[in-house]
Amino acid sequence: MKKISNAKYEAELARLQIELVKLQEWVKHTGHRVAIIFEGRDAAGKGGTIKRITEAMNPRICQVVALPAPTEREKSQWYFQRYVTHLPAAGEIIIFDRSWYNRGGVERVMGFCTDEEYKEFMRSCPEFERMLVRSGIQLIKYWFSVSDEEQERRFQKRLTDPTKQWKLSPMDLESRKRWVDYSKAKDDMFAHTDIKQAPWFVVNSDVKKHARLNCINHLLSLIPYEEIERPPVELEERPAQRGYVRPPMGDQTFVPEVHADLI
Repeated sequence: MKKISNAKYEAELARLQIELVKLQEWVKHTGHRVAIIFEGRDAAGKGGTIKRITEAMNPRICQVVALPAPTEREKSQWYFQRYVTHLPAAGEIIIFDRSWYNRGGVERVMGFCTDEEYKEFMRSCPEFERMLVRSGIQLIKYWFSVSDEEQERRFQKRLTDPTKQWKLSPMDLESRKRWVDYSKAKDDMFAHTDIKQAPWFVVNSDVKKHARLNCINHLLSLIPYEEIERPPVELEERPAQRGYVRPPMGDQTFVPEVHADLI
């Protein structure tokens, strides 16, 4: 496959991020509510795409939710309960980096839920999502699909990259052994939850840069945003600072200028 050049990628990403800011302002102005779910295999590139989406956006409007493992108290709650508290209010975009679909994936494969809990999830999830949509939340679901060979290449790269070794958790390593189990779980999950009101959109993520651009472009196409005219901002002349004497610089503790040794 021919890959996009770095220059074209950066230019297109910059263009799309400008559009995301326009989308953000429209969501804020109209009170629209958006919930975006990112799911997929480990090392499929979800995190990198989320970073590019949120990079230029206001974190007060666009927030990422990545919940840890449930506490004992949360395990005793209605399964969807801890996710409900993070759903968007008016004028908000919430991105779920993993979501309630943990039950249909990792919990199912790793045996962290019972067969009855899993079956109940499959029954309840479509109705839960239809309820969200009826309430006015726009629910968008992305599944990042990566080939076995490409996932293995990325795992191997993590072994030698100190900035990515934290991604090799025991759960990640176990998932690497269970490719077929995760494939079956994904197929079953799609069969039950790929509903008309909230369909799954599959992102081919073997090439990360392509996946990011394709996903962002598709996301923008799903929301009927318009550019909101902002009143022009003028920077007035700053008033003269009278009657202020700055304390001696030597009284303050500065961060060492270590970069000076690198010049």
